[in-house]
Amino acid sequence: MEPGIQLRAEAFSRLCYVVLEMVSAMKLRLCNPVLFGCVIFAAVVEAAAAELPPNVILILADDQGTVDAGCFGSDDLVTPALDQLARTGVRFSQFYSAAPVCSPSRAGALTGRWPVRAGVPGNCASQQGGSGALPPAEQTMAEMFRAAGYATAHIGKWHLGYTEETIPQRQGFDVSFGHMGGCIDNYSHFFYWSGPNTHDLWKNGQEVYRDGGYFPDLMLAEAADFIREHSQRPFFMYYALNTPHYPYQGDAHWLQHFANMEDPRRLYAAFLAAQDERLGKLLQLLQQLDLRRRTIVIYQSDNGHSTEERAHFGGGSAGLHRGAKFSLLEGGIRVPAVISWPDTLPAGEVREQVAHACDWLPTVAELAGVALPQAALDGLSLVDVVRDAAADSPHQNSALHWQVGAGVNPEWAVRLGDWKLIGRTRDTGNSTGKWETVQNVLVNIRNDPGEATNMADLHPEIVRQLTELHDTYLQN
Repeated sequence: MEPGIQLRAEAFSRLCYVVLEMVSAMKLRLCNPVLFGCVIFAAVVEAAAAELPPNVILILADDQGTVDAGCFGSDDLVTPALDQLARTGVRFSQFYSAAPVCSPSRAGALTGRWPVRAGVPGNCASQQGGSGALPPAEQTMAEMFRAAGYATAHIGKWHLGYTEETIPQRQGFDVSFGHMGGCIDNYSHFFYWSGPNTHDLWKNGQEVYRDGGYFPDLMLAEAADFIREHSQRPFFMYYALNTPHYPYQGDAHWLQHFANMEDPRRLYAAFLAAQDERLGKLLQLLQQLDLRRRTIVIYQSDNGHSTEERAHFGGGSAGLHRGAKFSLLEGGIRVPAVISWPDTLPAGEVREQVAHACDWLPTVAELAGVALPQAALDGLSLVDVVRDAAADSPHQNSALHWQVGAGVNPEWAVRLGDWKLIGRTRDTGNSTGKWETVQNVLVNIRNDPGEATNMADLHPEIVRQLTELHDTYLQN
């Protein structure tokens, strides 16, 4: 029996049992058929809602800095919705993205596999027909949930393929709305940053035009339609924000709110506040539809903040950490992350254990009770850690790997326990646009979270151990 059919059959069996128990407990008599029918109907509705598997919403922010939310330590930004999400869930203080840049980060989160193993060592195409994509043979979170009977939707940024064979519908999504490339202007929906300027807005594989529509609002409207349409069955939604990625285009009222802040922080803060405002509306909708208690919401940034010229050389913050987007220093890969499932998972708690974006797939599979894909996964379930602050990280004795590029001299890093070896990367944390190469650096993250002291000469045996792990990790 297929997992989705089995899931519904088991739920119906439990539903019948619950209804019979309720009827028996109330000692109802058939002499009042109207009352009997009303009670049975109410019991069926209540039990059916209780027996539905949880909805899952995976929210991926775009280029949000390590500490850029009130719940992660910022005192100059406005993020009440994300802060509230953290109060109703578990916040991670050592959470890592799968890569320091968009496409491989997203590939890792959706497949539960190291991006290079998943076939995405670097950014994918931003022009229609361009090369670079998540291979269609890779199994995504959407395919996993659809096989279990879920409705599935992609809303927002894709950046994992821009050909007929690699669009979201070919990777398990029933519904798709958004842009296929790396970024767009939020009002014209054009991609301006390489090659000819091209329009990039699509719905279910067809190009659509929403002239002047603010993309974050368009995303919210499409998400709301999908949620309402599927409120009576389990759904998985990949809500892939394109914010606060450049171009910084916050609402006028948020720009005014931050009028006394200096650029580029002001531009970034306004855009992040606009993002959070829409996040709040999405969560409010779940509450209004009485779906919040049966919806797992995951929030994560895809990588650190940008210091590119297009991003005004900054705006975001990594706090005490070195690096930013594109870097395998902590500021490029340590990101904000929260998981929330009210009344089922702990609320208002923090986990200091090491966790990774590839862990989400096995985590939600375990929580939802769905079968894992038939593929070798690199992520490990975080359920024990989420439920118990004293649990060991699943990566306690399992190395984390990052690699960008698959040719000569790729950038790479390994972390095992408290030790992290940076084979090669760039320090992108400055606002000058001049990025220094960093090579063969060994740091103890627990003692030196700012990665200021290279201990490679003091611990050559650890360097050898971590280098060997990197050299062989794709063979395991």
